[in-house]
Amino acid sequence: MGNWFEQSIIATGRLPLFCFFVALIVSFVATRINVRLIRAKVGWFRDVNVGEMHIHHVVFGVVLMLVGGVTGLIVSSASQVSYAAAASIFGIGSALVLDEFALILHLHDVYWEEEGRTSVDAVFVAVAVTGLLLMGLRPLSWDYGTPVNPAVLIVANLVLAVVTLLKGKIWTGLVGLFVPVLLMVGAVRLARPGSPWAHWFFARRSPRKMAKAVHREERWRRPVITAKIAFQEFVSGRHDLPSTRRGRRLP
Repeated sequence: MGNWFEQSIIATGRLPLFCFFVALIVSFVATRINVRLIRAKVGWFRDVNVGEMHIHHVVFGVVLMLVGGVTGLIVSSASQVSYAAAASIFGIGSALVLDEFALILHLHDVYWEEEGRTSVDAVFVAVAVTGLLLMGLRPLSWDYGTPVNPAVLIVANLVLAVVTLLKGKIWTGLVGLFVPVLLMVGAVRLARPGSPWAHWFFARRSPRKMAKAVHREERWRRPVITAKIAFQEFVSGRHDLPSTRRGRRLP
């Protein structure tokens, strides 16, 4: 294990990225444990308030990201250990910010509502992308073993990624940036029924295609989404409050 860490992480200069990755995961889990204890009113766990103002943990996250980011810029050429420490601070701040990504997106506190799952999705995406980078994969860098100009391949991969994302296949599009073979599959296959691609090209023009897309969604996609939500709520708690998106928005 020690040899692997030395050869794969330290020797390759990935120690800062590794520290960011670990800090992101540990901080997210710790934050979710804390907010679940606050929600359950266990012991001394309480919200942070100044007078009547509730201070969301995204505020602390922004401060830590600034501290970690600026520190990283200063010490990046000094030593890998100092850079890794700055990356850890940045990872902690990133976890706090992404954990309230839904609040930033909606400009309304939807933390325990259905819309609040967006925050968990954002953290999962960040963890997945960082994990792929840590494995040594780089976005849009595969050349399929052809002698074609790399710039042309990058543009082609990017176009495939955009098409895949427009077809509503978010995870395929994101992972496909690192493994472009997935982009080829995602771009060719039928779009999801609620995606922009379906709306533009066959929602009204081709009822047969739309019916096929809906059938695929119900048969294959829904069980996966249900399993994903179950796992997310096991980690982060249930988002089961009534939606208040029509209520007062944050200033």
